[in-house]
Amino acid sequence: MPIRHVLHVSDLTGDESAELGPLLQRTSAAVTATMNPEQVYVCLWSHADAVPGHLHFVVQPACRSDMTRYNAYGPVLQLAMSEADRVPSEAAVEEVCTRLRAELGASG
Repeated sequence: MPIRHVLHVSDLTGDESAELGPLLQRTSAAVTATMNPEQVYVCLWSHADAVPGHLHFVVQPACRSDMTRYNAYGPVLQLAMSEADRVPSEAAVEEVCTRLRAELGASG
């Protein structure tokens, strides 16, 4: 998301838009290299209480194990994972972040 508060993609400046594509590509590539998913979902969520709040881009690995566990894929998988409310341990998050940082550092 941009540093400044933005409600809609259409509110992005030309410079912000030009940065967005390469940033999403690099992030998706790092997630692919780090997590080895079937696919990487890139989504935009902007609502809080049914009112646009600010932009959130979600870059989510869609792993076969999750598709099997939830018997779902695409938006239904995202919903099922959200509803399951399974939170990884702090150590697991740190481990993935360390690998992502290394991958992004190597590609940038």
